[in-house]
Amino acid sequence: MPRNCACLLPKFLEIRKYYRHELPGKLIARKMLLRYCGDLKVLLSNPGNNISFAKEDNMSKPSKILFGLIAAAFAASTASAADFTFKYGNSQPEQAARSQSMIYFEEQLEERSGGRIEVENFFGAVLGNEKEMYDQVTTGLLQGTRGGFFGNANTRFFVFTLPFLVANWDEMQCLVASDFTKGVQAEAAENGIHVPATGISQGFRMYTNNKRPITMVEDLQGLLIREPQVPLFIATGEALGSEAIPMAFSDVYQAFQQGVIDGQHNPPANIWNYKIHEVQKYLSVTNHMTGPDPLLVNKEWFDSMPEDLQQLFDEVAVETLALSDKLARQAETELLEKLSQEMEVNYLTDEAMDGFRAAVQPVYQQFIEAGDFSQADVDAAKAAAKSCS
Repeated sequence: MPRNCACLLPKFLEIRKYYRHELPGKLIARKMLLRYCGDLKVLLSNPGNNISFAKEDNMSKPSKILFGLIAAAFAASTASAADFTFKYGNSQPEQAARSQSMIYFEEQLEERSGGRIEVENFFGAVLGNEKEMYDQVTTGLLQGTRGGFFGNANTRFFVFTLPFLVANWDEMQCLVASDFTKGVQAEAAENGIHVPATGISQGFRMYTNNKRPITMVEDLQGLLIREPQVPLFIATGEALGSEAIPMAFSDVYQAFQQGVIDGQHNPPANIWNYKIHEVQKYLSVTNHMTGPDPLLVNKEWFDSMPEDLQQLFDEVAVETLALSDKLARQAETELLEKLSQEMEVNYLTDEAMDGFRAAVQPVYQQFIEAGDFSQADVDAAKAAAKSCS
């Protein structure tokens, strides 16, 4: 929708005044400004404004977060004909399947609601890391996110991340579409989160590192491996013999450059999109875990909409998560081929993978005893995963 850039000019100049030491002559990325201004010429036509632009790739992380929050605030403050605005953020870049699916979500929801709902998407961690964005959703600064902190909405989501819970994409797709998953989604309402749909977290995880190929579980012994800031991932890493280093994924590239960590594990999409191949030598295809990808929505905001828009929102969300899974699955083989041109890729034998399976068995019991989920949940999830075959 058209926005009046002139009315934003005083805000831009004020921001420049207070942040001039960190960002001399730079206010915001061109593409972000274009998104919030209907006519960029209003700013550029006056030489006295002294405004220049920088590509996001050249910004520091704090600057990106600052710019994202500024843009989100401008989106809320500028005039809009929409009855409801859904501000959303994720850490993946725009080309990632997760982000591309949210572009579909934006287009479809705005069109099918007749403009009553406006969607504002922020990709590339410009609003912060995944934990920070989840916290923003709980406080209402953001209305939605997707990322690694689904366990804060409902600890039963951790069942989906258990190593070797499912054998392949088909089983995981069956699981996320099951009644078991719908029950887990519904319980998130107790923590103020509405979950209309759950997908697969971009595929199956594989190890990268700079020390040696991982050909058996013993090869992980002593390696400093970045883990998501989630207890189950940390426990799994330790069970496999690595030294787990909890860290936001948006910080990993720099950590490799500085030699702080030896390796990490992620689906091929994240490895490629975050350019991990530029700073890692070995990729070992273990496919040892995946996870859920729920759309996490501030429930108070969702409940503020009339029933017809709630129904439409959930309908488009289901389509969006299905599209995200389709894009990620289709891209996996191609991405592995691309990565093989940049890294040394190896596949493990069935015998070697049996060693991984044996090593992680205590993790199941550890989190059952902690009360995050029950043995019945594990059994139900496994049954749901196989119910489509």
